[in-house]
Amino acid sequence: MSTAGEGDEVAFRRLTRRITERAGVPLDAYKDRCLRRRIAVRMRACGVHTFDAYRQVLDREAGEVDRLLDALTINVTRFYRNPETWARLAAEYLPPLLAARKGALHAWSAGCASGEEPFTLAMLLVDLAPRGADLARCVIDASDLDRGSLERARAASYPPQAFLEAPPALVERHTRAEGGQRVVIERVRRLVRFHRHDLIEDPAPAPPYDLVLCRNVVIYFDRATQERLFLRFAESLVPGGLLVLGKVETLLGTARDRLELLDPRERIYRRAA
Repeated sequence: MSTAGEGDEVAFRRLTRRITERAGVPLDAYKDRCLRRRIAVRMRACGVHTFDAYRQVLDREAGEVDRLLDALTINVTRFYRNPETWARLAAEYLPPLLAARKGALHAWSAGCASGEEPFTLAMLLVDLAPRGADLARCVIDASDLDRGSLERARAASYPPQAFLEAPPALVERHTRAEGGQRVVIERVRRLVRFHRHDLIEDPAPAPPYDLVLCRNVVIYFDRATQERLFLRFAESLVPGGLLVLGKVETLLGTARDRLELLDPRERIYRRAA
């Protein structure tokens, strides 16, 4: 005879199979606790209390699949988040990259959410470029799975609290006030192109890259998926290119043979030549 706990587990697995069928997104890469927590958010919103009841909601309401996918993505972000990391990049690592590429730097912000990270990078590149330099060949690919976040990113309009960690002078130079929001100026916006992209399933958008940023994203996946993603990042970089992870993330798997740790505190790695 099965226990209540076993019954709950069976219902949960039925639900995840249905989500994969409906959304085409495999969920086995997510850490189980994270997945359950985010599904529970949508269950509460729909007023249901069991996995089987929520599975029926998914079958009945077409828009719920997209709302669930939005809940499964990680969207906590701000401009200049972790200021020490950005300051270190601006002082030590971005200037030689820009010089070596003669302004044609190619970067990837993986898991960009609503755009704060790639726009922060673009602001720094504009500031660091020599006066009058043409940055037309400088491209930041910013990718995320969440449609809603990408729509907000393309609008490039943010509430003042999104800039709490950013230097006020940086905000003043690269945004303008409009209707109680701050809007990113065109010179910064045109460096960034946004892609809807499944980090687990899809290849890198347009490698090779001089710089890959993926901060505080892979911690939500299981170890095997983390190792695959780290290797993908390493293989997406040109020799000498940089990978920046979140401060609580540790490089795992065979990618460690391809990447040299340059800055342990800020989790900055360099692709071996």
